[in-house]
Amino acid sequence: MDKLVAQGGNILSGHIAVSGAKNAVLPMMTAALLAPGTYTLTNVPNLRDTRTMSKLLEIIGARVNLDSGDMTIDTSAVNNPEAPYDLVKTMRASFYVLGPLLARFQRAKVSLPGGCAWGPRPVDLHLKGLESLGADISLEGGYIVATCDRLTGTDFTLDISSVGATGNILMAAVLADGVTTIENAAREPEIASLANFLNSMGADIRNVGSDFLEIHGVGELHPTDYEVIPDRIEAGTYLVVGAMAGENLEISPVIPRHLKAVIDKVKRAGASVQAEENTLIVTRVTAINPIDITTAIYPGYPTDMQAQWMAFMATAGGSAVITEEIYHDRFTHVAELNRLGANISLEGNVAVVKGVRKLIGAPVMSTDIRASASLILAALVAEGRTDIQRIYHIDRGYERIEQKLQGIGADIVRVSE
Repeated sequence: MDKLVAQGGNILSGHIAVSGAKNAVLPMMTAALLAPGTYTLTNVPNLRDTRTMSKLLEIIGARVNLDSGDMTIDTSAVNNPEAPYDLVKTMRASFYVLGPLLARFQRAKVSLPGGCAWGPRPVDLHLKGLESLGADISLEGGYIVATCDRLTGTDFTLDISSVGATGNILMAAVLADGVTTIENAAREPEIASLANFLNSMGADIRNVGSDFLEIHGVGELHPTDYEVIPDRIEAGTYLVVGAMAGENLEISPVIPRHLKAVIDKVKRAGASVQAEENTLIVTRVTAINPIDITTAIYPGYPTDMQAQWMAFMATAGGSAVITEEIYHDRFTHVAELNRLGANISLEGNVAVVKGVRKLIGAPVMSTDIRASASLILAALVAEGRTDIQRIYHIDRGYERIEQKLQGIGADIVRVSE
């Protein structure tokens, strides 16, 4: 099993490239199931999760090829509307196939999902939305079985602004009879990107980017070509890297408005950030201001950047309070950061980070994608050597991260044990 070995203390400069957004491309891949034909997606990251989704689509009957960021998906021969447990258990985003399969075949059988080890993230909202569209839903042996004669437009309000549920309902509704409205829809850029992708397939989705989506069902869709947006969480991670150890570190491509909440916090912490059209330039702060964050739905501070902020605040000049309002138990990185010398206490969904003078390298273990990122960030500023185990998590969400960091001067290598 691979691990990352880092020696901290290097100043990081130059250019670091941001890959396409994992959380944008995964639902697009499943949306290709809605209409037979060949699709081309560009700027696709080669990640563990995109490879898992490719395998799932191939089991369903699609042909998928990824070459240097260009992905072709041929869904002409799709004939098996079933997503097996062995794949769905490894990645929650696999559940996105439910809506498209139901819309195209009027039936679908999808395993209950798995994914990251932290926190229950139920799929009840997905199912309620599909039931509102006219689907019959049952649970059989750990599988969701959904059937319908014909999906019909509906007015549906999400109890919680869920990205996954918004995406699944949206993909089912584009082929439903009549008009569907989704109130309290997720506003994340990845959902807006999915809606734009569906519209390029011939869907009629209005108010894209708002929390009130209006979908006018169409009779059929067609294949399309589409470029995946840059990954705002990867860009945000490198932004915090620059705030911790950067010297005129250039990060691109980015869409700065997607990162406004993070950019604002980094500036308040004292780092220099210049935002250009598709580039961020950041220089570290030597005396870090302790800045509190509270995670929130977009456009608030993203939960996927909470762990990285904790690593940043670990050496701040004072105490910072981090409140997790999205996934209340998303704190598996706390104990590992403390192993590096951080002083973090946790009570419920609130962590208090008391800044220390320095972090000291130590063996640590990652538990999910963003926890892995926080440990890498801490390792890059820690004194001495840090060994980060179980890095298969980081490979789910960051493409060639150690190579990218090496390119800006980091002393970090991947070692096979």
